[in-house]
Parts: sequence; C-alpha cells; structure tokens
Amino acid sequence: MAVVVAALMPVFLLIVLGVVLKRTLMRLDTQWHGLEQLTYYVLFPVLLVQTLVKADLTTVPIAGVGGALLLAALVMSLFCLALRGPLAGAGIDGPAFTSIFQGAIRWQTYVALSVAGNLYGKVGLALASVAMVAIIPLVNVFSVAVLARYASSEKRSAGAIVMTVVKNPLIWACVIGLAINVTHIPLPKLWHDVADALGGSSLAIGLLVTGAGLQLKGIFRPSLAASVALALKLVLMPVITVALAVWFGVTGSNLAIVAACAAVPTSPSAYVLARQMGGDAPLLAQIITLQTILAAVTMPIAIAVVGL
Repeated sequence: MAVVVAALMPVFLLIVLGVVLKRTLMRLDTQWHGLEQLTYYVLFPVLLVQTLVKADLTTVPIAGVGGALLLAALVMSLFCLALRGPLAGAGIDGPAFTSIFQGAIRWQTYVALSVAGNLYGKVGLALASVAMVAIIPLVNVFSVAVLARYASSEKRSAGAIVMTVVKNPLIWACVIGLAINVTHIPLPKLWHDVADALGGSSLAIGLLVTGAGLQLKGIFRPSLAASVALALKLVLMPVITVALAVWFGVTGSNLAIVAACAAVPTSPSAYVLARQMGGDAPLLAQIITLQTILAAVTMPIAIAVVGL
C-alpha cells in the first residue's frame, strides 16, 4: 500500500499545483486554454505514438489486458444506457445523462500513464499503452454517439458523428504508434530525441491543466447525477474490469495496471466535448472534480487489493 501511495503522490501533487497556479500565478482562462490545446493536439499524441513505438508488446498480455478493458467499457456503456429510464424518472434530463455516461466510461490517461510509469517503469507504460489502444477509440465513439442522441433536440447525422470521431487526435496517435510498432518501421534518432522531449513534458503539463480545470464550488453537496457517476466510475468500473481481467488470466503487475487504468477519474477532455455538443458541462465539471479528489483514496485501495 505504501508503494502505491508513493507512486500516486507525484501525480496528485501536480494536480494540486495546477489548482494553486490557477488561483495565483495563472488566473486567466486563456492561459490554460492554450496549454490544454497544446497538450491535446501535440504533446499527448506525440507521447502516445512514442510510447507505442518503443513498447515491447511481445512481453505484455495484450489480449488479456486490452480485452478486459475493452469489454469492461462496453459493459459499463450498456449498463448506463439501461439506466436511462430510471434516471429520467428521477428527474435527470438528457444533457445530464450524457455527463453521467461520460463520467462512467471515460478515463484520465495522464493519471493512468503517470501511475503506471511510477509503479512499473517501461513495462507499466507498455501495459498502459495497450489499455489506451483498447479504450480510447471505443469510449470516444460511444461518448459522441450518446451526446448526439441525448444532449439536444438537434440530432447530429451519422456522418457528423463519424467525422467528430475521425478528427480525434488521440485515436490517430494510437493507430500510428501501433502501426509503426507492428511494421517495425525504423525512425531516425532525431525523431526519438524530439518525441521524448515533447512526450516527457506532456504528463506534467496535462496534470497541471487537470488541476486548473477542477471546479471546487459545490463539491460538498454533490447532486444525484454526480453521485451516480462517482459510484459507477470509482467503484463499479474497477470491480467489473478486474473481474474480467482475472477471467482472462491476467495476474501480478499486469492486473495491478488494469486496476489502475480502471480506477482513474474521468478525462477533462470529456468536459470539452460536452461544451461542444450541448451536454451538461457544469455537471461534468463537478463529476471530474469529485472523482479526481476521491481517486486519491480509491485508486490506492483498488491497486493494493489486486496486489495482495
């Protein structure tokens, strides 16, 4: 447990630093918006490509890790859709439902990669990369589709949904990195030097941006919708994912990485998508904030339990 907490401490300290910087040195939203754009479209995609390029995927259980995470995301998505009726009966409208949906299935890749790297080094990063390939395309497709269906009265066409998914830089980064890894295309040393420098900065900046985006107002009185999203993501999702991973035969450090990836809070990029497509962005901001704070407790528990 102490090892897990030590691995998580730098991650959450960077998030806290982001909170402090937003309220002191960098108070303008435009400053953080620029960093967010830089991270989302340049730094983090480069990190994904480089991590996948350098990963020795022959040493990790791709089918078990990827299959468990992929199937868990699918199960959680279907479960959320099954809850749509009862949630509507409880007064939760369509836009709020989309925030619950995103809060339940999306994951904070910055936190997952940081924890995986701190715990298991290059092997941890390779396993987390497998998780990204399995999860990122699926959750983006589902999130866009659910927002198009429930967020507003103006329904998007299938073509518009496809284009939104196709333009996602994280999906392209996964595809490119995996393709280079599988085909063994040689890359010049200059690429590795530049990519390592850019990728190395992406996690720190991404965690700072995550902290700056946290909404602390009203966190002590979460709404019903926020509470549902918390339970689904921080409790039910790790349980489902770990159970599936054990069923696939995943054990040891591989299982710990699966638990870490399943237990991370929701990605801040979900908030951007909610704003763009008419979802309940303020609710999602509350969900992300609460999950990020509570994950400091639930993540060590989830990782420690499977490590016993």
